[in-house]
Amino acid sequence: MKHSVEEVQLKNGAKGLLINIPGASVMATRIEFRAGMLYAKNHDVYELPHVVEHLAFGANAKFRDEQAFEAEFTKNGAYHNAWTSDVSVCYETECADFEWDRIMELQRVSICEPRFNEEELKSEKANVRSELTGYMNDYYRLLWPRVQQAVGEEILDLPERLKTISNIELKDIREHYRRTHTAKNMLFIIAGKIRGRRHKIINELEKWPLKEGEKFEIPRAELHSSEAVSIRRKDASNITFGFSLVTPRHLEINEVFAMNCLNHILNGTTNSRIFGTARKKGLVYGMGSSVASNSHHTYWDFDGEVNVENAEELFLLIQKELMRTLNGEISDKDFDAAKSYALGRFQMGAQTVGQVADYYAENYFVNEGVVKYDTVPNLIRGIDKAKMIELAREFAGSGIKGFATVSSVEKAVISGLETHLNF
Repeated sequence: MKHSVEEVQLKNGAKGLLINIPGASVMATRIEFRAGMLYAKNHDVYELPHVVEHLAFGANAKFRDEQAFEAEFTKNGAYHNAWTSDVSVCYETECADFEWDRIMELQRVSICEPRFNEEELKSEKANVRSELTGYMNDYYRLLWPRVQQAVGEEILDLPERLKTISNIELKDIREHYRRTHTAKNMLFIIAGKIRGRRHKIINELEKWPLKEGEKFEIPRAELHSSEAVSIRRKDASNITFGFSLVTPRHLEINEVFAMNCLNHILNGTTNSRIFGTARKKGLVYGMGSSVASNSHHTYWDFDGEVNVENAEELFLLIQKELMRTLNGEISDKDFDAAKSYALGRFQMGAQTVGQVADYYAENYFVNEGVVKYDTVPNLIRGIDKAKMIELAREFAGSGIKGFATVSSVEKAVISGLETHLNF
């Protein structure tokens, strides 16, 4: 979708992007605070930010409870959601263009004037407990926090998070909200038909009754390598695995695109060098790799599921192909094909107002960076193969690696697989 982007700084200290999409029939908003798990006052109430997020659409200055608010919010088909991460609490809405101002007012009330109460706190603590208990059956959600812990991140895993829910009291909810939900700590993205409404949108946001507060930085952990982590589950019929290679710096956007290109070559399709080869040999049904960069570190992540009898051969293949990559053994044909694929996927990536908003949110909420969408084709065309290989060598040589599995096998088997991840 054709659009233009403007970054605005409000008088109250909030900052964000206004994305004008001419002719849009939908308005999408993303309101983010640095208020995630890393900002809980201590690990005894680690799940506190998650519970605050769950209470976001409950009782407030105009509505007695969640049901009353929901009935009013959704009466014309509007949608809202919220999510919590280590860093962020983010509130999202999408609505028909004709009611954008009504929905913005409802979002203001829910974010700025909540009325936290014991009854809803009790319910949402139970709902969060149910949500996390469900995640205990998702092996990827079990293992990735253990990978993070293994490399030195100060987070809790799922069983530890569950234990903290009962410690959360109403006073903790109010304290966390007051400390984190402030104007300076707020970033926003509003996408839709902005032209002719810009002044009104800015005026409304500047009237939100939030304290000025302070802008929180993302905490920096000192990361290190670690031995394999084996999570034993008797009912696990195969090995679910994940490992990270970490470089202790932020990657620039052109470097992220280069790593995305490499991930496609290695694991992008059934024609790829690791996943494609493994799939052809019948070793693995699915696996993949990705890269994620924040202010301090960048993570090159791999994960998948493999039957026990195929695990050794799969990890030997991973080792072989990563070593070939580090040795620069990537053909021009594969490299050019990966760039062509990236260009095609880019063209398909912003077909709705919500997709446009999410594209900018991914970078803006973490790094406050803006990579305009129309510059991406040139970034993709400009990916340099030598730089891509250099980046892979940087990850492999950083000395920071974490590896975790969920399986029913002995730890010695997992430790044996880990030996193939030494490059």
